[in-house]
Amino acid sequence: MFLIVLLPVGFVIDRIFSGFYINEVRNQIEQSSSHYAQMLSNMMPPNILPMIEMMAGVSQFKLYIVDNHGVIIVNSGITNVIKGKTVPTEEISALTQGETIEKVSIDSNTGERYLVYGTPILKRQSFYGGVYVIASLEGIDQSLQKVRTMLLLAGSGTFFLALGFTYIISKKLSDPLIQMEKAARRIAKGDLDTRVRPTSKDEIGSLSYAINDLASDLQRYRDNQREFFANISHELRTPITYLEGYSKVLKEKLYQSPEEKEKYLDIIHEEAGRLSRMIGELFDLSKMDEGKILLHQEWIDMTEVLEGAIEKTSIQAKEKGLNVHLQVFGEAALAYCDGNRLTQVFINLLDNAIRYTETGTVTVDLWYVKDEIKITIKDTGIGIPETELPYIFDRFYRVEKSRSRQYGGTGLGLAIVKNLVELQGGKIGVTSSVGEGTCFELTFHRTAVENKEEEKR
Repeated sequence: MFLIVLLPVGFVIDRIFSGFYINEVRNQIEQSSSHYAQMLSNMMPPNILPMIEMMAGVSQFKLYIVDNHGVIIVNSGITNVIKGKTVPTEEISALTQGETIEKVSIDSNTGERYLVYGTPILKRQSFYGGVYVIASLEGIDQSLQKVRTMLLLAGSGTFFLALGFTYIISKKLSDPLIQMEKAARRIAKGDLDTRVRPTSKDEIGSLSYAINDLASDLQRYRDNQREFFANISHELRTPITYLEGYSKVLKEKLYQSPEEKEKYLDIIHEEAGRLSRMIGELFDLSKMDEGKILLHQEWIDMTEVLEGAIEKTSIQAKEKGLNVHLQVFGEAALAYCDGNRLTQVFINLLDNAIRYTETGTVTVDLWYVKDEIKITIKDTGIGIPETELPYIFDRFYRVEKSRSRQYGGTGLGLAIVKNLVELQGGKIGVTSSVGEGTCFELTFHRTAVENKEEEKR
């Protein structure tokens, strides 16, 4: 691109200098030729020609004079012009008609170029001959050659300077990109400890930070996934072990009394339900990944849904001696949602609240405001560390792995809750303090979902 710009510029500059020098010389020899022709037309004594020849000998320009027949009668020292010879007929014809002659002549002996300008000698409309003034172009050619050499050197220097500057800039730009490309390939191969060293604070630096964040997220996801598979294997093995063991006891009638038999049946029923819930969570997660989860939305009373969810978790709460309180604020209104899926959401949140609360209460507040329905589920449990809060909705993530093993769970419940809430146009957030409790807040925009329903109709 630089050469494309430089070459035309150099050509134009060369033409400008060349035209300037030649025009200057042309003007000078034109004036000299006209001056001599004017002198000869005004005075024609015999001794005027030797005088003009002598004047031209000391002038910077040489000349020769032809008579009205085109014969050279005066020569001030031009090597390739001989007295007595005749100039070309077409030149005499042009001079006879009062026209001037301009041409470039080349010395056959030296190869030197000359600019020739001829002016007719006219007196009272009569043609007496012509005066040719010539100027050597050698000096002009040498000056132009120096200019061309200077342009070539300047252009070459500028080109190599631009080439070096471009190389430095390209290296500065490409080296971080090459580094990031190599890092991305290592990350793609599973080396998630790879990090890129940011070299600037511009867009390339931002890309470096983004790659590092991606590697960190992938590493956390992989660690959580490994933890999930380890936990899910443990969680599945426990109910299966119970089912296998107690069913064997019943089959071989190793119980001592009908009461013991009923106890074993209760354990089998409880563990079967636990196994069913885990498989259901995995199934829901799979459908969400494929985008095939179906919602059966209808106008529902949010108060009734919450009351149903509280009722279903009441046995678990009573076993721990906890009270679950529901408070409703504002005028009741319907929401366009999937009641079964919302029940699943509330049961999951209530189950977590009860599981991680040893003493105190679980409070459920429901607000009906102008355009929104807000629900908060607050407990007085052990709480969640602030550093863990950004990740609790990630699938496979479990807060404080040792604590999770103590309380159970697969790390999928809150990820499923978040997906189900957002699929129904809602939002979910969480605040928590360690040792004080956790509060989940859900918001549904009633106006937005009502407009969607009207569009469907």
